[in-house]
Parts: sequence; C-alpha cells; structure tokens
Amino acid sequence: MTGAAELCYFAAAPLFILALRWMSSPETARRAVFSAVVAMGLAIGGTLLQPTIHTFTWIGIAVLAGFLVGVPLSRVPLTAVPERTGLSQAFGGLAVALVGIAKYYLWLQEGVLTPFKMGVIGGEVILGCLTCTGGLLAAAKLAEMIPTRPITYRGQNIVSFALLAIALALAGLLIYNPFMSWAFPIIIAIGLIFGVMLILPIGGADMPTVISFLNSYAGLSAVALGFVLENKLLIVAGALDGSSGFVLSIIMCKAMNRSVTNVLFGAFGSVQAAKALGEKKTAKSATSADAAQILAAAGTVVIVPGYGMAVAQAQHRVRDLYELLSKKGVDVKFAVHPVAGRMPGHMNVLLAEAEIPYDRLVEMDDINPEMPQVDVCLVIGANDVVNPAARSDSTSPIFGMPIIDADKAHTVMAIKRSMNPGFAGIDNELYYANNTLMLFGDAKAVISDVVKELSGENAS
Repeated sequence: MTGAAELCYFAAAPLFILALRWMSSPETARRAVFSAVVAMGLAIGGTLLQPTIHTFTWIGIAVLAGFLVGVPLSRVPLTAVPERTGLSQAFGGLAVALVGIAKYYLWLQEGVLTPFKMGVIGGEVILGCLTCTGGLLAAAKLAEMIPTRPITYRGQNIVSFALLAIALALAGLLIYNPFMSWAFPIIIAIGLIFGVMLILPIGGADMPTVISFLNSYAGLSAVALGFVLENKLLIVAGALDGSSGFVLSIIMCKAMNRSVTNVLFGAFGSVQAAKALGEKKTAKSATSADAAQILAAAGTVVIVPGYGMAVAQAQHRVRDLYELLSKKGVDVKFAVHPVAGRMPGHMNVLLAEAEIPYDRLVEMDDINPEMPQVDVCLVIGANDVVNPAARSDSTSPIFGMPIIDADKAHTVMAIKRSMNPGFAGIDNELYYANNTLMLFGDAKAVISDVVKELSGENAS
C-alpha cells in the first residue's frame, strides 16, 4: 500500500507542475484545470492508501462537510470570485494551522518534538493563522462588508512588527525547549491578530495584489505542513503555490510602479480630499444614441473593462457590442490592465466567459503606442487604471503607476453609475477631459441600449 501511495504522489507532482505551466495560456487553461484536478485526486488517493490510516469514518465526515460547504461556494457569480478566493485562502490557512496545532500537542505528549519539528510547526502555525484571518478580512473588504479604505493609526507598522517579533521569539523559545507549552497559544493568538493587522491598512486599489500575496502565504504554510507531515507532494504543491503567488505579486507591483513594502505597509488608497478639479470643470454626458452614432462612425475602438463591467455582469452585452461593431467593419480591441478588477486576471476571466476571442485582448504596454490613433476608447467601469493623474499629478497616490492611455484616443466614452470616486477613492481627471463623454447608468443597461441603437431596434 505504501508503494501504491508513493506511485500516486509520483504521478501527481508533474501534473501539478504542468497545470501551472498550462495555466499561462488561455489556449491550454482548460487542460491545466483538468491536470490539477487529476493531480489532486491522485494526491488524495495516495493519502488514503497510507498504512497509518486505520479508519475512514472521520475522513468521510470531513469529505461530506467539505462538499456541503464547497458546492454552494463554487456557484457564486463571477463578480464574487475575488472574495471567494479570499475565503479559500482563509480555509487553507486554517487547515494548515489546525494540523500544526494538533501535531504539536500530539508530539509533545509523545515526547518526540525535535528542534527541527518545532521550528517547522512554529512557522506553519504563524503563516496558517495570519493567512486565515488575512483571507477573511480581504474577503470582507472585497465584498464591501467593511470599509475598503485603509484603516490606520499612528505607529501601526511598529505595533504589527513588534507582535510578529514576539511570535518569532516565542517560537525560538519553543525550539530551545518545546515543553514550554504556555507559549504556544500566544503564538496562535498573535498569528491570528497579525493577519488582521496586515490587511487593515491596505486599501481597495491594492486588493488584487493582496490576494496574490495571500496565495503565496498559503503556499508557504503548505510547504511547512509538508515538512511536518513528511509529505513530499505537499512540499512540491506548496512550493509551486507559494512561488507563483509571490512572482505574480511582484509582477503586479511593477505594473503599479510600487514596491512590495509600499503595497503592504503604505496605506495606499486613502480617500482623497475633493480637489477643485470637480468644481472648476464639469463632465459632459451623452446618450446611448449619441454613443451608437460615434461608435458606428469609428474605424478603431478600444474597450477598457473594469470592475464596473463585472458588477453589472455586462460581459455578454459587451460581446454583443463587439460582434455588432466587427460586422460593421470596426476594428475592436480590448485593453486589459494587469490590476484591473479585484483579483489577478479578473477581466480576462470575464471576457473569456463571454467568449471574446483572446487574440482581441491586448496588454497595456502593447496598446498604449496605438492609443493616439484610436478613434474611440470605451471605458466600462474602470477608474484608476485610466486615470491621467498617474502621469501628471505628483501629489496623487497613484502618481507613477503605468496606466492605459485612454485619454489619448480621439474620443473617450466612459460608462459609470455616478461621478463618485472608484474603489481606491481617487477622483479621475479623465472624466472631465474635453474629449470625454460620460454615459451614466448600469453598464449592462447602457451597453444594451447602445447595441439596440446600433442594430436599429430603437428606430421609430
């Protein structure tokens, strides 16, 4: 049975690696999901074949509980995927922490705790606990159950790092003497508190990067768990998860021209005081009929999707608009910013669900040189990723962040519910530009009306 279990692990490891590799392209993404599912099935099967498992009663109960919780969570709308991801990371962190806690007290009772085992358990519990509460808080912020703005106070970073230092010192004390069990509950409590304090000062604009960082933390905690359980496959899977999450976080930080420390500890995204910009200038609005006429006369159109498209579930209407304009000979492209939406790849997933051809999606660096020649740029619910203040206003929190140069198009049309600041709480100069027309309303309803106008359905 041990040989069969090792064979399952041996087959699962390369499948996990291939799944991550295939996920890099939309053409192979479905294959990646299938590969990961098969790998996880083999991993679970291999674990159940271990000779140390003598009863399956509690395992069966856990599987049933997982199904009862997991199936409803799998049916959330795509707009809720970011907070759903935060919950998944929280559950993963909790599982890792609970296993570490159980192993500590079991090995303590058996008297087999070595300095290495204690060190790994300490790291595992700290990472698992902070991932658990951090994931829960991130999910709450993404769902706007709590304020999305940074919540800060004087000396917050000092307090946070002091708590972390205490936890690490206590873990070191337990490595020296594992039988000082009074220190272990304090480590657990500090880990849980640190997870909350890690997310509180992070604003809405940075939540996509935070989700990626939490993914990395969950992976690192899984690596530690693999050492605790002496499970090589768990080490491999955790290392893949942790390293890919960290690399993605670095890529996203570069996309915002921000450092990792600034994202995690900079309290970016505080609601800015209203500037005279909104008082001196007024936004020009247009109707769906106006928008249809402008789009019909255009030769090139670039659509910039944002979270407003996601929350309105307008991606299918956007596809209708794309198909209608394409039939009229308009060259339509989609410009996707690396941090658009509220999780990595959010807009790509939505557009793929609507069956937008992936070759129509263009990255920011590739589309920006073309923007001065674009006839119409249609911004659907995006805010910070098209804000010219990132280039021109040195006092803006987003100054220096690479953006999609929507303002350089001949005509800009922005669909937005109101003139309120976006998720990051920063006003957008683009909406007051001379070449910008505002289309106020729900994105799905506005685009539906534009499609009707273009197709002649609203003709009297």
